[in-house]
Amino acid sequence: MATGGASSSPPRQNGTGLVLEDEEEDEDPALGCDGDLEVNPYDGLPFSSRYYELLRQRRELPVWTTKYSFMEHLESSSGIVLVSGPPGTGKSTQVPQWCAEYALSLQFAHGLVACTQPHSLAALSLSLRVADEMDLNLGHEVGYCVPHEDCCTTETILRYCSDEMLLREMTSDPLLRQYGVVVLDEAQERTVPTDVLLGLLKDVLHQRPELKVVVVTSPAMEERLRAFCGDPPVVRVPGPGLPPQLLYRDIPAHGRVTAACQAVLDIHRRQEPGHVLLFLASEQEITECCRAIQTEALALNPGLGPLLVLPLHPGVGRAAQKVYEAPEEGSRERRVVVTHWLGDSSFSLGSVGFVIDTGLELRSVYNPRIRAESQVLRPISRSQAESRMQRAAGSPQGTCLRLYSEAFYEQRLPPSPAPHVSETSLSRLVLLLKRLDIADMGQCDFLDRPAPESLMQALEDLDYLAALDDDGNLSEVGIIMSEFPLDPQLAKALIASCEFDCVEEMVSLAAMLTAPPCFVTPSTRLEEAVTARRRALLHPDGDHFTLINIFSAFQQHNMDESWCRKHALSSEALRLAGIVRAELLEVMQRIELPVSPPAFGTDTNVLNIQRALISGYFLKVARDIDGSGNYVMLTHKHVAHLPSACCYLLRQPPQRLPPWVLYHEFTISQDNCLRVVSEIQPQMLVELAPQYYLSNLPPSESRDLLMELREKVVAAEDVPEVAEPLEEAAGGEDENRDVCVLQ
Repeated sequence: MATGGASSSPPRQNGTGLVLEDEEEDEDPALGCDGDLEVNPYDGLPFSSRYYELLRQRRELPVWTTKYSFMEHLESSSGIVLVSGPPGTGKSTQVPQWCAEYALSLQFAHGLVACTQPHSLAALSLSLRVADEMDLNLGHEVGYCVPHEDCCTTETILRYCSDEMLLREMTSDPLLRQYGVVVLDEAQERTVPTDVLLGLLKDVLHQRPELKVVVVTSPAMEERLRAFCGDPPVVRVPGPGLPPQLLYRDIPAHGRVTAACQAVLDIHRRQEPGHVLLFLASEQEITECCRAIQTEALALNPGLGPLLVLPLHPGVGRAAQKVYEAPEEGSRERRVVVTHWLGDSSFSLGSVGFVIDTGLELRSVYNPRIRAESQVLRPISRSQAESRMQRAAGSPQGTCLRLYSEAFYEQRLPPSPAPHVSETSLSRLVLLLKRLDIADMGQCDFLDRPAPESLMQALEDLDYLAALDDDGNLSEVGIIMSEFPLDPQLAKALIASCEFDCVEEMVSLAAMLTAPPCFVTPSTRLEEAVTARRRALLHPDGDHFTLINIFSAFQQHNMDESWCRKHALSSEALRLAGIVRAELLEVMQRIELPVSPPAFGTDTNVLNIQRALISGYFLKVARDIDGSGNYVMLTHKHVAHLPSACCYLLRQPPQRLPPWVLYHEFTISQDNCLRVVSEIQPQMLVELAPQYYLSNLPPSESRDLLMELREKVVAAEDVPEVAEPLEEAAGGEDENRDVCVLQ
């Protein structure tokens, strides 16, 4: 092993990093015998027995053989070090710790260590594991920083963070001066923030030559990244051992979840040793599969041993740590980790004997032409398939079962996954890059350049939102929008609420729209009772107002979990909304935006919230063209419907559907439903949306109606009070609605 040569490391006689290397080379019986070696150099406390137990496990990881080579390159290189290796070899836990050793040997003269992850859950999970391995307390020397949760202090020297958070940090500290080493982990995931950070950090290195950047990736991306980064030194991590046995089984797409469940149960019945890692397409499939396996397991012979089913997706939160917990010694328990694309990286699962891969993934792909996402069920890439197979490598030899044919692998799977920058709305990214004074996107170095159409649509949207000035730079409004960790449309609506005196309500709504959906699907037995209870929370003016109602009721009931269960609401989502709300208020206070007193429930307040929403979401308006719930978008010709949970469909007695609605999201999927819908008056839209936006709408009956209303508004512009035509519009609501329904 390379650790055996650590004593010949480039001399750092006074550096603590050398002490750590020597300590780790001691034979197990000698561990803890030397008093000097028992002291943790990061906190000055003696090492615990668990530290040595975990150290023995760390030394068995494939990545450990590369430690000396990595430390040598990190110390001698002039910028970037590339680490390439298959998943499950320990890269995400060990490389950042070695970087911390390097920074400690320099007494953190150049700064701390940051390690980015493409997924927030991975950053949280890895920080917990690494703090345990380093014998430190999470939140002190080791911490994590993800959206809406910062578990770091002034003592933190190793910070795991989502790539999005480090990119946002660059808006206030473009050269990242507090960091001496930045580790970009899982670069092969090709998330937008990681791709952008790769380009920006190349420029930072020109101005901060003392900074070290470590890029960690899979072998499939090694050559591409090596060329992009200017041929840096490469540390190659060996695989975990024997390649697995590879089996193909052609299964119809609609039967893949059932086939996967049966494959798990067959493995357990045969009592073959090893845990199981199962890859499915979506979170919904993971839930269905876990439930099915647990139900079927009840009928199995108890003599086979217990079967522990662990879901792994972003919604499980801290429960993801269960995948790291080792079974008790002598236990016959078999673990089945059921996951999707999240399990492709960042999570090292020991003793995996079987990998079952369904070969499909459900992804949201943004279409700039229609400003909407599509739910796409598609094959994974060949590099993902190979990476998944490697999870079963090792000794004894494992097995990878692919629930698709070899012909499907050869003909349908693309060589590598699509970069997210080609499938995501770029409005938020362009706003951030403008804040970094990158006025021309051509100045930013991308592994794959975004499509010109996507960039143009993002710039057009920001222009409509008044975020850009005549020169294409950020306007004053745009600068304020960039301060909020929100999508540009929601940030603009929140800023508009200051003008319309409804900040208290809009900040609650923004928090609810940012947090995960709060509604939980009740069991069939409780569905009727839950629906009746939820009706008490419905607001007659729409889903946006219902969300404010729910958040207020949650606070009034002292965040009671039993109240949430009765109404089939997620207490976790509502608590997160409270955290987001506090963050947004803190930003508003910091940049000295006025916060109006609460007035929810009054007619004036309802109108003001509608005004603020239209100011940000005029791009997301639809009209019922026939009075039966067929809503056509203003910006394109797609037809959508109201979701079953919409307040307009739940209220009793049933009432007519609103002719004009503003919506939060629209995803092209099987049901083509709008998400979070509230009625608006077209008069408000023509008064608050930019004139050139209305003029640029595609030809339609809806556009003609709006332009006709616009002419009336222009003719009445000499009216002294702006609010009067709006109040008149609200007063004539029924008449206007009838006209729209008839049309």
